Amino acid sequence: MPVSLVSLLPKPWHELIDLKLLEDISNKLTNDFIPNENSIFRCLELDPHKVKVVILGQDPYPNPNHAMGLAFSVNSSIKTLPASLKNIFRELDSDLGIKRVNGDLSDWAAQGVLLLNRSLTVIPKLSDSHSDIGWHKFTEEVIKAVAAQGAIGILWGKQAEDLGRFFSKLDQFTSPHPSPLSAYRGFFGSKPFSKVNNRLQEKGLTPIKW
Repeated sequence: MPVSLVSLLPKPWHELIDLKLLEDISNKLTNDFIPNENSIFRCLELDPHKVKVVILGQDPYPNPNHAMGLAFSVNSSIKTLPASLKNIFRELDSDLGIKRVNGDLSDWAAQGVLLLNRSLTVIPKLSDSHSDIGWHKFTEEVIKAVAAQGAIGILWGKQAEDLGRFFSKLDQFTSPHPSPLSAYRGFFGSKPFSKVNNRLQEKGLTPIKW
């Protein structure tokens, strides 16, 4: 029996998304994916009307110990952080002087930050392995819905920047991806955290405690 993604999707999103997309993805999912089925939509446990900021990732970490349903995040038990997350924390320290060591970003999600990957599942140890089963169409609808409600987009890397068309110019902050392959090409020094908080204040919203 395929996983029923429609039944797993939190109810507040049902009216905003074409559920047929999820039925199609369900039929293409094999049993060897991560994260586990109860964590696939963890990022969408955030009510769509409470999304203030979107941070876009590519797909879950291919390491089964790392993938947990929130883009770039790992469970607090993980002591050696993935390289991209280390670079995000390095930029956070440089930008706002905040030193994070815990890789669990659930506190960001609780404040209205949607930590969304373009693909919500992956085959273990095979990055980008589920980019062609329909997830991109589904997550594009998610992005379209929250951008239409005024969410701010933090768009790291080309894949994410391609979705800038859904955000107003004032509500998107782009840079190269924080991975070690591209962080030195402009991610470091991009100051996304302070820029987003300034924009939230301009919109009369509470800044994020990064």
